[in-house]
Amino acid sequence: MYSETKIAIPIFQKDKERIIATAEDCIEKGADILELRIDAIENPNPKMVRDIIEEINFPIIATNRVESEGGSFKGSEEDRIAILRECGDIADYIDVELATDGRLLKTLRDIDAKTIISYHNFRKTPSLEFLSQVVEEEKAIGDIAKVAVMPNNLEDTLTVLALLSHYDDVVAISMGELGSYTRVIASKFNAPFTFAVANDTTAPGQIDIETMKILLNSDIIDTEELEDTDF
Repeated sequence: MYSETKIAIPIFQKDKERIIATAEDCIEKGADILELRIDAIENPNPKMVRDIIEEINFPIIATNRVESEGGSFKGSEEDRIAILRECGDIADYIDVELATDGRLLKTLRDIDAKTIISYHNFRKTPSLEFLSQVVEEEKAIGDIAKVAVMPNNLEDTLTVLALLSHYDDVVAISMGELGSYTRVIASKFNAPFTFAVANDTTAPGQIDIETMKILLNSDIIDTEELEDTDF
């Protein structure tokens, strides 16, 4: 049985030419959807980003990551969200952080794209209670909740699996080498996406797309037994 979890590949390049070339490579390698990291683009503006998305002509997650959550955008918050808003009618998904000012989040309510509301913690894995509250808040705002956290031990990775087992429409990732297996097992919980790489690594522990496709479509894990596991 083939996995229904889509493989998303981030593109983290500075200029249009390199973005298009990378997109073509990712599509050829079997990506289901591309994440355009707008924050990597040198001096991005709405027209430039729209032109890039239209030329790629493939399912797109538009992300303009804030520095405090691992991004590179240098402009104001107003400019950052304005670029995302302008992509709202041509991107398939807009990824925006839960910590974004509520006034700016409201400006994304009426866009055509679905919204991914995300939370990142590159230092640790908060408690299941805390992350459950994060997911509840994200789902109240957007279409898909996303949590990416750093494990300090194996037990932390199980916290991420617990989130996946308790909620639908959630992307939950345990980063780093220790948590890399969660990117594969996420498909067993019908996560909408998992993230792999072609060339551009944007988070620790990402798996290359060729390996990911093999692992997602193999039966190395018994789904029924996994669903019965008490995390």
